[in-house]
Amino acid sequence: MTSTSHRRGLRRRVGHAAVAVIALSALGGCNLGTFSSSEATPTPSATPTAAATPAFDSQFTRDGTFQSHVEIDGVDFVYTLYPTKSTPRTNEWYPRGNKYFSFTFQAYDLDQELRDPFKTKRRVFLDRIEVESATTSTSGTVERPYTLNEKASRITFDPEPQGGKYGMLITSPKGAFELRNQPIGDLAADTTGVTLTFRAEVRIQRSPGSSSYERETIRQEVPIAIFASDTPTQAAEIPVDAN
Repeated sequence: MTSTSHRRGLRRRVGHAAVAVIALSALGGCNLGTFSSSEATPTPSATPTAAATPAFDSQFTRDGTFQSHVEIDGVDFVYTLYPTKSTPRTNEWYPRGNKYFSFTFQAYDLDQELRDPFKTKRRVFLDRIEVESATTSTSGTVERPYTLNEKASRITFDPEPQGGKYGMLITSPKGAFELRNQPIGDLAADTTGVTLTFRAEVRIQRSPGSSSYERETIRQEVPIAIFASDTPTQAAEIPVDAN
C-alpha cells in the first residue's frame, strides 16, 4: 500500500449514526454492496481463477480474491476474502460439498504515514463480527448456508489479541482480525450464487491518545458464484497451519 500523507487534516465527522452508501461496482459491473459512513472502493488484488464469466457476477470468483476499502474520517477499513488451499479454484465451487474461504479485517489510520510510530495513530477496536448469507437460485429458493455472530477476540486466529473494553485492536500494523477455513456447505442443485454480508462493530479513537471513541458498523456484501455440476466440490486435506 502506498503512503497517503496527503490525507492529513481530513475533516472529522461528528456523530454516531452510520450513513449507508452503495459501493462502486468493480470491473465489469461486479455487484459489491458496501454500506458505511463513507464511500468504499472495491479493489481486485489477485490472479483470476474462473475460466469463464459466470451468470452470477462476482469479483471473488473472477479474481480469486475480494478486497474492499471503506474510509471513515481518514481511517481505512479493509475487508479481504480469499478461497483457502483446500478449495482454491473458485470456478470449481459447485452446489454440493464444502467450499472454504478465509477473511481478514483491519484498519489503517491514513492521517499518518504507514510507517509512522504507532503512538501517533488512532486506535480502532473491533467488538463483534457478524456474517449472514443468502443464496440465489433459478427456482427462487433462498438458503442461508453460513452464519457467524461472535465477539471478535474469541475467534480471531491470534489466541491473545491486544485489546481493551471496546474489543480487540485492529489498527495496522499492531492488530488485525483473521478467521480461517470457513465452510459453505451443500446447496440446492439450482444455486447460482451466495452473497455473504459482513458487519463489524468498531470503535474509532477521535485522536491519538484520546479517551473518546466513536462507534461505527462497517457493512460489506460479497457475492460468490456457484457453478452448476453434479460433481461435489473437491476439498483437499491441508495442514493444520495452511490457509
